[in-house]
Amino acid sequence: MNSLLYLIIQIINLFQFVLIIYIILTWLVSFNVINTGNRFVYSILDALYRLCEPSLNFVRRYLPTFGAIDLSPIVVYLGLWFLKSLLIEYWPRY
Repeated sequence: MNSLLYLIIQIINLFQFVLIIYIILTWLVSFNVINTGNRFVYSILDALYRLCEPSLNFVRRYLPTFGAIDLSPIVVYLGLWFLKSLLIEYWPRY
């Protein structure tokens, strides 16, 4: 049963890592550091967009708007951290 817990925790860690990479790359695109005209960069951003945006859009529906500041990645990251902590604390141990 502990193997399942470790697998779930690793999946959450992987998604948190992907979320951080997506946030950094979107900042780099918005500051014109990287160019989305490059096909490789575009394919990486498209894959990350498809992975991260469903959870971010779900949170954006319930958050108020703060102008240009998007707090949804912070909320998703903290939610994943909280879920991971709950799993570790309340997982049945034999």
